Amino acid sequence: MDCEIKHILVVDDDTRLRSLLQRFLRESGFYASTAKSATEARHLMEQYKFDLLIMDIMMPEESGLEFLAKLRRDNNIPVIMLTAMGETEDRISGLENGADDYLPKPFEPKELVLRIKSILRRTPVEKPEAGEFLNLGLCTYNLQTKELLTKQGEVIHITPVEQALLSVLGTKSGQVFSREKLAEVLGAGQSPRSIDVQITRLRKKIEPDTKNPRYLQTVRGKGYMLLSMKE
Repeated sequence: MDCEIKHILVVDDDTRLRSLLQRFLRESGFYASTAKSATEARHLMEQYKFDLLIMDIMMPEESGLEFLAKLRRDNNIPVIMLTAMGETEDRISGLENGADDYLPKPFEPKELVLRIKSILRRTPVEKPEAGEFLNLGLCTYNLQTKELLTKQGEVIHITPVEQALLSVLGTKSGQVFSREKLAEVLGAGQSPRSIDVQITRLRKKIEPDTKNPRYLQTVRGKGYMLLSMKE
């Protein structure tokens, strides 16, 4: 059975905290990306759709409060602010500028996850229509013609099974499909093991670095999902 994995962006200049939160969030059933600054966060948000942001207030160059104020001009994505203990004024400023919640450091990761789930439960679910094209960085997949193209318009050869995989995963970008579900949908004698082989072959055609895939993601213990870039 397929399910939707929420994509969370952690923005903090503390390398150790970013790594710990990313690992914990993934273990808790989320897909997590990280950014070390507001500038890097803004760049990632131009490429990917996120469901929630975790933002540290105290960051060099551009603070979390400054980033939030600019973000709220045209974006209603839920935001949880991380604050140092005792920063009462910053917490108030964060809420006034549109933060959905705040959590003082140090905090229990389990509490953070509970707050994330609480916010996501009351956040309206957007159902964007699938576009005709999937932007996969160095290449594009046309969902109508089922062609994989380079940015220069040259056709990249893919097999019918690879076409089916891109079409199934691409029309529900961000949703996870189990290996068993993909084998069932694709049919034609496919098995969970053969799906793994097809995914590996397809990654060689669309991923700049197959050891660290950006688009065709493995969700440990659950299956696969496709994350396309924003146009």
